[in-house]
Amino acid sequence: MGGWALEIGKMALYMTFPVAMFHWFNQPEYFEKWVTDTRRQLYPPENPQHRAEIEKCIRNVRERHDQELLKALEEMEQKEKK
Repeated sequence: MGGWALEIGKMALYMTFPVAMFHWFNQPEYFEKWVTDTRRQLYPPENPQHRAEIEKCIRNVRERHDQELLKALEEMEQKEKK
């Protein structure tokens, strides 16, 4: 078929390609740029106004939940007294 020269060429390509890609994509400048860009996309800088709104919403949900629990406890106490 192709002979030993073709086999040596294929083996060289099989071994060189992954090593070359590893070298190319693991350059510190490329990696650092990619990491910082990805981090900024996933975790944008925090906005204090948004943070305050989220905390206010969490507080409201907790207060509503606490009120529901108190109401349920009061109903249980009233049932026990009867």
